[in-house]
Amino acid sequence: MLLILAIAAGIYFGGRQLGVAHHVRTSLLIVLFVAVLFFQLTLADGNPLKDATGGSVANWLIAAGVAAIFVAYRTLLQRLRTRHLEEMPEAESDSDNFKPAELDRYARHIILREVGGAGQRKLKNARVLVVGAGGLGAPALQYLAAAGVGTIGIIDDDIVESSNLQRQVIHTDARIGMPKAFSAVEALKAQNPFVAIKPYNRRLTADIAEDLISEYDLVLDGTDNFATRYLVNQICVALSRPLISAAITQWEGQISLYNADPNAPCYACVFPAEPADGLAPTCAEAGVMGALPGVIGSMMAVEAIKWITQAGDPLNGRMMIYDALYSETRVIAVRKSLTCMVCAKSQ
Repeated sequence: MLLILAIAAGIYFGGRQLGVAHHVRTSLLIVLFVAVLFFQLTLADGNPLKDATGGSVANWLIAAGVAAIFVAYRTLLQRLRTRHLEEMPEAESDSDNFKPAELDRYARHIILREVGGAGQRKLKNARVLVVGAGGLGAPALQYLAAAGVGTIGIIDDDIVESSNLQRQVIHTDARIGMPKAFSAVEALKAQNPFVAIKPYNRRLTADIAEDLISEYDLVLDGTDNFATRYLVNQICVALSRPLISAAITQWEGQISLYNADPNAPCYACVFPAEPADGLAPTCAEAGVMGALPGVIGSMMAVEAIKWITQAGDPLNGRMMIYDALYSETRVIAVRKSLTCMVCAKSQ
């Protein structure tokens, strides 16, 4: 029996260290348990294999019962924790005045000529939706909260896995298995109690996208699939919402601001069709250098702060491409397409 328990521990904890997904490890443990039960029920007493796998089905049924109670208890705690986060009241926000602690917190912004007190008040009154709390969303969310953006929405239907922690710095090892939206809430609340965080633990789908995006002034898209990117862009165009979209793979990242004005391109102007299979692999397929999302995600936060405070020259009509491997940055012009199936069609 000890041998089987050691194998089970190796599958779960060894797989965790290797970055194997939680559901895959759980499935392997179930297969192992079913195999052991099969041996116990079909083999005769005294069979070496039956003895090596516990010798008695009763022992395994007792162990399974204890494990079931533990899992049920942990699931109950997780649900209570999730419900608490969903029902967590938003931070109180006084749009006209800053508390003394806020003035001290944002002092380095306020003394910037391009931001000042007026710009910081715009940040406090801003409502920003971040689609995806992964590699790009993690640093973007942290810097938006640190900057004092008054209301931040987070939509993501994924859970934290150990393979995320190499780059998704908003999450921690202790929160593996927690929905990313709620893990991000815990981090941001600890970082800045003066901002309101609204988590949405679900996938952004066509049936909710318009209602959700209409509640926000600006959208940041850090997702890793084209279907969601095109959906976000379509709704942002329909609602005249500016969109900051970025993407990363291996050592390279790109970022641009879309829909900033009627003459600006939308995402579909630049990327009118989804690339063929294999031409734009995901990070899971092609890999990604861990610090790269931090660079590009921070750039997303910079562009958001610039747009909100109307400081400097945003990436409107321009795309920045960063090659971390060779330390090169390029900026190329992107233009509105008169034949775009999204923004030209909506006018």
